Amino acid sequence: MLVKSPKKLIAVKLRKISRDSFPISGQFDAVLTVNVDDMSSVRDIVDKVQKIGGVERTETMIEVQ
Repeated sequence: MLVKSPKKLIAVKLRKISRDSFPISGQFDAVLTVNVDDMSSVRDIVDKVQKIGGVERTETMIEVQ
């Protein structure tokens, strides 16, 4: 998931959801990677991320196997 947020420490907040998050440069400010078993889990994670103060936008990408 790509996350847009003007908050400099957004990746730190995302680590509370998944340890696999890191800041990036460009159009988005952080990446969050998670492994889930079903689509309802994806929705739950998206909801959690979008509720973090300062998150302006997210874009979710799903690896198809």
